[in-house]
Amino acid sequence: MKLVLLSPGMTGRTCELKLDRTTVGRAEDNAFQINDGTISSHHCEVLRRGEEVVIRDLHSTNGTFINGVPTTESVIKAGQILRLGQIEMRLETDTPATAPKKHLDHTMVIPGGVNRSELDPAHRRVGFDTRAAGFSKRTNKVNRIFILIGVVFGVVIGALLVYIFSTIRK
Repeated sequence: MKLVLLSPGMTGRTCELKLDRTTVGRAEDNAFQINDGTISSHHCEVLRRGEEVVIRDLHSTNGTFINGVPTTESVIKAGQILRLGQIEMRLETDTPATAPKKHLDHTMVIPGGVNRSELDPAHRRVGFDTRAAGFSKRTNKVNRIFILIGVVFGVVIGALLVYIFSTIRK
């Protein structure tokens, strides 16, 4: 078991919970020192009791929370979020959780069956229809306005240059 920090600037930092008692806090004499102003010098302790992990608050200033619920002493389970002050961490196990494997020895029947039109190759959608997904091409009035302003500006500059050159030749 280990505590994995989730808060920005500390993400990924871990503390292996190998001992029966692990102290957590800002002071250097803690087993897991977290240098953050919202954490008390001796904030809490993590106790291993067999397979259970218990969090005990040590009268901290900003409190100890498990999944957002304040606690003075509670069992924490793998995957739950422990918050000390403003610092969040998650309890993780060393063994990844595996979902029970289903053994399927027969084909599952879809309730309601399948429509013949879904099986007909002429009705199957091979590609992605962008019009149906809200990606249809739309006109952009802002682009048209910028183009129009650019053309007018170009005509004015051109006329101005013609006027300047015609007055210089005289």
